[in-house]
Amino acid sequence: MITSWLLGRPGKSGFSWSSTADHVTQGISAAGLTAIVTGASSGIGSKTARTLALRGAHVVMADRSLPAAQAVRDAIVAQAPEAKLDIMELDLSSMASVRAFASQFIARGLPLNILINNAGVMAIPFALSKDGIEMQFATNHLGHFLLTHLLLDTMKKTSRESNMEGRIVNVSSDVHRFAYREGIRFDKITAKEAHEKSKLANGYSSIGAYAQSKLANILHANEFTRRFKEENVEENVKITANSLHPGAVITNLLRYHSILYVLHRTLGKLVLKNAEQGAATTCYVALHSDVNGKSGEYYCDSNLCEPNAKAKDMELAKKLWDFSVELITSADASLP
Repeated sequence: MITSWLLGRPGKSGFSWSSTADHVTQGISAAGLTAIVTGASSGIGSKTARTLALRGAHVVMADRSLPAAQAVRDAIVAQAPEAKLDIMELDLSSMASVRAFASQFIARGLPLNILINNAGVMAIPFALSKDGIEMQFATNHLGHFLLTHLLLDTMKKTSRESNMEGRIVNVSSDVHRFAYREGIRFDKITAKEAHEKSKLANGYSSIGAYAQSKLANILHANEFTRRFKEENVEENVKITANSLHPGAVITNLLRYHSILYVLHRTLGKLVLKNAEQGAATTCYVALHSDVNGKSGEYYCDSNLCEPNAKAKDMELAKKLWDFSVELITSADASLP
């Protein structure tokens, strides 16, 4: 990846740091495919939605901001009137919103070939979600974990009927390497009572919590792969789950860190990817034939790369999976 960045040298895939989403999907048809892209109203998500739609996919833009998503959709349709994009509301920090989205999507009877878990928040001040969960973990990991769980049967049905591979794509980050020493701080994620909030905030690092959530994205894909291979006995159902680092991209994610944000938006233009380059690896993992049959892998610059040791810790992956199931199950139990 360093060589790719410094020299623009292509990796084994033929693509590099400087490749764009259009470049890595050139000549690929996504006609007949249906994809969900979370966080499609800006940055990598908007460019991913655009590329998939231009390649012929029916794209469902799942976003918290409907006006922003509508503006992106209008711009894409103005460029390509035949593009097929729908907008649906989704707030990943709220389990109720995730459940409502999944229920509405399933009710529409649409197939699901590709699920791109892209939306996220980065390095924000300490906050809890409506469900009492640390906000970055809730938004970046748990919301996507629940969404994947709720839509899995739809993806299985689509794979079975089309005899095509379904793909789950988790947009992680190389920042996962800077997660807390223990990887996931399971005892610092939920606050069941108001007075526990101060305990969770003690020792909170906005970057550490972000890195933790991005590590969780990789662990989720890896554990999904293990479980699916063990539990799936239907040979005509093919679903893969992979994670990726989109690269350091010029976005507004660092807006909570004023000095870093200014540097990011100014000097960053010299060394960071633009959104089209940032969306390349996501589109590559979602559509390219090189990824056929590959699951539980980690990609950078549209090439296979190695995450850190914690990301390959299968015991940690299993513990995170069980912990996540417990969280979404307890939320179910609390419903009237």
